[in-house]
Amino acid sequence: MENLAQLEALCERLYNSQDSAERAHAENTLKCFSVNTDYISQCQYILENALTPYALMLASSSLLKQVTDHSLALNLRLDIWTYIFNYLATRGPKLQPFVTASLIQLLCRVTKFGWFDDERFRDVVKESANFLSQGTSEHYAIGLKILNQLVSEMNQPNPGLPSTHHRRVACSFRDQSLFQIFQMSLTSLRHLQSDVASRLQELALSLAHKCLSFDFVGTSIDESSEEFGTVQIPSSWRPLLEDSSTLQIFFDYYSITKAPLSKEALECLVRLASVRRSLFVNDAARSKFLAHLMTGTKEILQSGQGLADHDNYHEYCRLLGRFRVNYQLSELVNVEGYSDWIRLVAEFTLKSLQSWQWASSSVYYLLGLWSRLVSSVPYLKGDVPSLLDEFVPKITESFLTSRFNSVQVGFPDDLSENPLDNVELLQDQLDCFPYLCRFQYESSGSYIINMMEPVLQSYTEKARLQTCDKNELSIIEAKLTWVVHIIAAILKIKQCTGCSMESQEVLDAELSARVLQLINVTDSGLHSQRYGEVSKQRLDRAILTFFQHFRKSYVGDQAMHSSKLYARLSELLGLHDHLLLLNVIVGKIATNLKCYTESEQVIDHTLSLFLELACGYMTGKLLLKLDTVKFIIANHTREHFPFLEEYRCSRSRTTFYYTIGWLIFMEDSPIKFKSSMEPLLQVFVSLESTPDAVFRTDAVKYALIGLMRDLRGIAMATNSRRTYGLLFDWLYPVHMPLILKGITHWTDTPEVTTPLLKFMAEFVLNKAQRLTFDSSSPNGILLFREVSKLIVAYGTRILSLPNPADIYAFKYKGIWISLTILARGLAGNYVNFGVFELYGDRALSDALDIALKMTLSIPLADILAFRKL
Repeated sequence: MENLAQLEALCERLYNSQDSAERAHAENTLKCFSVNTDYISQCQYILENALTPYALMLASSSLLKQVTDHSLALNLRLDIWTYIFNYLATRGPKLQPFVTASLIQLLCRVTKFGWFDDERFRDVVKESANFLSQGTSEHYAIGLKILNQLVSEMNQPNPGLPSTHHRRVACSFRDQSLFQIFQMSLTSLRHLQSDVASRLQELALSLAHKCLSFDFVGTSIDESSEEFGTVQIPSSWRPLLEDSSTLQIFFDYYSITKAPLSKEALECLVRLASVRRSLFVNDAARSKFLAHLMTGTKEILQSGQGLADHDNYHEYCRLLGRFRVNYQLSELVNVEGYSDWIRLVAEFTLKSLQSWQWASSSVYYLLGLWSRLVSSVPYLKGDVPSLLDEFVPKITESFLTSRFNSVQVGFPDDLSENPLDNVELLQDQLDCFPYLCRFQYESSGSYIINMMEPVLQSYTEKARLQTCDKNELSIIEAKLTWVVHIIAAILKIKQCTGCSMESQEVLDAELSARVLQLINVTDSGLHSQRYGEVSKQRLDRAILTFFQHFRKSYVGDQAMHSSKLYARLSELLGLHDHLLLLNVIVGKIATNLKCYTESEQVIDHTLSLFLELACGYMTGKLLLKLDTVKFIIANHTREHFPFLEEYRCSRSRTTFYYTIGWLIFMEDSPIKFKSSMEPLLQVFVSLESTPDAVFRTDAVKYALIGLMRDLRGIAMATNSRRTYGLLFDWLYPVHMPLILKGITHWTDTPEVTTPLLKFMAEFVLNKAQRLTFDSSSPNGILLFREVSKLIVAYGTRILSLPNPADIYAFKYKGIWISLTILARGLAGNYVNFGVFELYGDRALSDALDIALKMTLSIPLADILAFRKL
């Protein structure tokens, strides 16, 4: 660099230029400052003499990189540390905020990396305190910024620091300095309470929040997750938390500030409400703390202050939600003023449920609070009333009404916003709700039935008509979808409060009967033409969810204990045992598989239910007695199940055939196996007779993809030596040449090669010792020779093809699966590899040879970039 002015111009370009080539040139020229340790003194010179903030920024960020990436001498680090403190004290107030932030980050990084190297680094808190006592608000702000950054730096791992060393530093910092910093944040908050300079208030609040969010026990909790568990504050903090002014300062700040500051105050309260129970010496101290929390939250509810702001509102719901996690109902009930508090919380919940559009993501915490309270009722001792009997039914009813109202208004076009399409959102809303329903099941059960009956009636009437308003039908279907999801969620849990198990079963039967009646309607008349409509698909997915939960509670192994349910279902619908009910479920599965070609989601959901039934020990055996299942096993062709022809559903075929395979192999019958494989045999014969000249047509391509996915499903279902033997004998040697022909003709088409190679990877996997041939059988060696032929055929061709843009899908994925096939063949323990050498067979050496060539053809950077590879 000739002079400083040139350097400043380059820095200006580096940080400000719109031209990427110009920026890259500047970055290249200035790289030496952050890479070469000889330039550290130059950085100091720039800090002393440069006039533009961009040059100062370069010097600061370069030093940060040097400190992080290189083990600098201790004296040099101490010099940097002292220099930056003095620099901030003299020139800090006049610097641009981004330069100050960078210098402070450098200071904290040096402190952390040198924490155990020299005692002087630990004076960082004392040095920062000097800034707070200098009298100017600029210095005060710098002091608070240093402490904020210091707590953040100590709390998060760094790239250049081993995690064990980071943890040792964090623990030492926690024990020696964190409490002092938290006290300083509280002192600052009191000192700034009447100050209108909100920037300082913001820094002080942020500091308190960072201290309370510190990872005290090294569990590295995921801050993004809503449930962060208990805050493990050290015992030495006890006197400060038992002092009521500590809690009060955050309630005060909530009332005197506007968002986003008020939200930060609430976040601190959420943390304090989550403090571990064992921190308090005795019940009296904990009760006093709880009473203070309840009084504070009650005052916010009474005044409604700040709750019109969405972020405040959400955080306040989280604060109420913490009451369920950390305190028991018996503790809440005994606090003075509990009845007023619970009444206000109930009113707040009802209001939130009515404003569902605005509060949908926050309602989860409120329902969570109520479900936890309800679950604690059986353990409540003493005569103090909990008042839950009065409020919970209202909340249940309000939730149901609000779901219906939400449908009436109509949802946004963005499907992810509609809870009926967003599985996680739906799960959140329905996780806690069943506990509230079961609490006063008789009243909430009859409320659900009274809501559902007229809608079901209207839907049934419209099924008889030839035409109907589509929009009106969609609204009815959406309402029914909500009710079915709610009933499914109720069936998922059993709870013994409120009424006996027998009367619960009767109510379960009443609700289930309505859903079963609905199925008769959905698949008849006008509605059966609506399989392409989104609202109909949602409804059918809800029905499948209902069946999943119903099965777990009342079909198969559990069915013996549910006589009251079947007695009532027999009266209502004539379904007197679980076999009849299973027949209804399988009928719905068959209907969906026949009628849905449009919706991949419905097909997937249907097949996962079918697989669940087939894999259940009891239900699997029962399925084989049903005519519908016998029909599916014998006729799994595209004429009967059109989804098999849809390319978009081709992935679902593997699950379909996995289920069919599971059912076939349950019966120990080679004849049954052969007759069931007839539809697949037809495809084999058709493909085998196709001449080479027309083997590259779309018809062959899709037939081959489908066949490979189907075979993989069947192979997945073989989990014993006997069942695997049936499939092996059926495929080898007659049909193996087709697989080789497929790979040689379609090497350049991953849509074909991926399913084909994945089938082979499944076929050679020795899981559950299924590939154990007799000692006199050559089958293991013969299978490995097929593997070798396949890998050599694929490898030699794929390596000769040029690299396209999406190299992973085109080449690497196939190579990765090929190597998986070889690894499984080598590790399966069913081949004596010495035989190949002995008889001059090149199968093993050719396979290893091509595997090495494929591996070496991939650059190391790509191997690191694609994780599966």
